[in-house]
Amino acid sequence: MLILLLFFLVFLFVVIGMPVGVALAASSLIYILIEGRVPDLVVLHRMVNGVDSFPLLAVPFFILAGNLMNTAGITNRIFNFAKACVGWMRGGLGHVNVGASVVFAGMSGAAVADAGGLGTIEIKAMRDAGYDPDFSVGVTAASSTIGPIIPPSLPMVIYGVVASASIGQLFAAGFIPGLLMAVSLMLMVAWYAKRRGYPRDAAFSFSYLGKSFAAAFLSLMTPVIIVGGILFGIFTPTEAAIAACAYAMILGLLVYRTLTWKRLLRVSFDTIETTAIVLFIVAAASIFAWILTSNRVTEHFAALILGVTDNVYLVLIMINIVLIVVGCFMETIAAITILTPVLLPVVVALGVDPVHFGVVMVLNLMIGLLTPPVGMVLYVLSRVAKVPFERCVSATVPFLVPLVLVLIMVTFIPALSMWLPTLIYR
Repeated sequence: MLILLLFFLVFLFVVIGMPVGVALAASSLIYILIEGRVPDLVVLHRMVNGVDSFPLLAVPFFILAGNLMNTAGITNRIFNFAKACVGWMRGGLGHVNVGASVVFAGMSGAAVADAGGLGTIEIKAMRDAGYDPDFSVGVTAASSTIGPIIPPSLPMVIYGVVASASIGQLFAAGFIPGLLMAVSLMLMVAWYAKRRGYPRDAAFSFSYLGKSFAAAFLSLMTPVIIVGGILFGIFTPTEAAIAACAYAMILGLLVYRTLTWKRLLRVSFDTIETTAIVLFIVAAASIFAWILTSNRVTEHFAALILGVTDNVYLVLIMINIVLIVVGCFMETIAAITILTPVLLPVVVALGVDPVHFGVVMVLNLMIGLLTPPVGMVLYVLSRVAKVPFERCVSATVPFLVPLVLVLIMVTFIPALSMWLPTLIYR
């Protein structure tokens, strides 16, 4: 009965507008005070233990790296290179939008950073070229979800910590699903372009491609350094995040000279603020998850699901539905921290690899970023594009179709996510 009260309090606090981290911590504290079996200081101890993890050091550094790249003008060079590569196709800027997100995904690992950084450039360019605002917002929102799938990925780091899974394998597992998302979105863009008669934005030019590649070469080396270093065992994901920050600072301060000390100070403060929010959510979700585990909610849930069916495909369908619904109401980091201890034992009992399930979970929750009422990407783009939130929602709905199709493929064809980790690590 008290567990039901715990869930009710969380839902109530979120509905009345309380931040997710505060809602989780407050509801957990109220539960412990009412139950009266353990000291209330347990809340603080469990929250501290929840963030006392070496891999979590990657979080602030990846956030800083993404902020540095946005501020240093690296995103502009990426956009211009993507435009030279695919801008000649019908509906070219839509394809550029997706292509730039793929490249940027190898740098920041966060959908909101993609939407806020590249999104500003992409939506302005598409608006100036005469594209419909709805189309511009929809493709920008959908393409931003590629960021946390292609490595590096903040949600993958959090999942790896909670699930005790290899972060390197999780990063490798995201490559092919991320590319599938890009291909499916480009097919959607092509369909829109043909239906609405969008033109080719520019003729293909080897000279323009060469110039844009030369201008973006050092920027494009960022994902090579991060991903290549991890996959070839040169450094850990945490060390890769530090390397990305150092490289971004060298580009911004010494090479491009676009990053002033004043901007660096502002970026540092933004990073501290974002990191504090993320880690507070992780800490609060840790105590919430501990309460669920100590009350054997995870075991009861597993028994309930397996009592209905032991067919792995049906279980995965049910879990996908749960994750998509949760993604509509809960922030990604909190959802991963709370649900992983509950759902992972169920799928592992049926033979699903934890790395494969990690990709499925993150992909589900990325789709949640595009759905109200919590959809953070929609709020960011509403501000960037100066478009009402409701219009952003309706513009994004058609682009959910290719993303859901990719989710289905990744869920039921494990090789799409497991081939690369098996090849490299196993």
